[in-house]
Amino acid sequence: MKVIVAGAGKMGRHLAYDLCERGHDVTIIEQLTAPATRARQELQEGVTIVLGDACEPYVLEEAKLAQADVIVAATGDDEDNLVISLLAKQEFAVPRVLARVNHPNNEWMFTEQWGVDAAVSPPHILTALVEEAVSVGDLVRLLKLEHGKVTLVELTLKEGSEVAGRPMYELRLPLDSAIVAIIRDEHVVIPQPETVLAAGDELMAIATPEVEDDLRKALG
Repeated sequence: MKVIVAGAGKMGRHLAYDLCERGHDVTIIEQLTAPATRARQELQEGVTIVLGDACEPYVLEEAKLAQADVIVAATGDDEDNLVISLLAKQEFAVPRVLARVNHPNNEWMFTEQWGVDAAVSPPHILTALVEEAVSVGDLVRLLKLEHGKVTLVELTLKEGSEVAGRPMYELRLPLDSAIVAIIRDEHVVIPQPETVLAAGDELMAIATPEVEDDLRKALG
């Protein structure tokens, strides 16, 4: 898979390194000389470094964006990430556009209208991880999918839960929701109709935002 990463900051370099290790063709675009030099020193020879402003179409052409399967707008500036995303989708028809949200108040702008297929907000992820660590019986939103139309959520079954000890086929989950995995004793269990739930199970589910509260009640 050919991946373009815009931004050679810590996030961009780590992402490029990880993707290259997994065998992907990775190109980093960076407009500042110092981060680009650091990326050349830290990353494998397989990573291509393009020096230039990723908001400029000619730089994106130099990086061969039209051939990319995915672009990640990972700069430290939300305006730049939005411009990069829009250019990637409208001018270069990149199939998958991912964007970093630096300031949570700007997250509402990172939509398909700006060419963004999925937005990642590190502060919101950290909040979710904190809540996941301290909450039992509460539904925790981990990740938005399909432009926010679907969310990945997590709930840990508390002691005394009405569904503990019952098989999956007896659950009455709301429409537009499904349990996709169970984490039990540090192992991932793929739920089957006959799988019996137990207190302490971490349930990973997908749901539309409108039914999240109903899902929490159904698993209470």
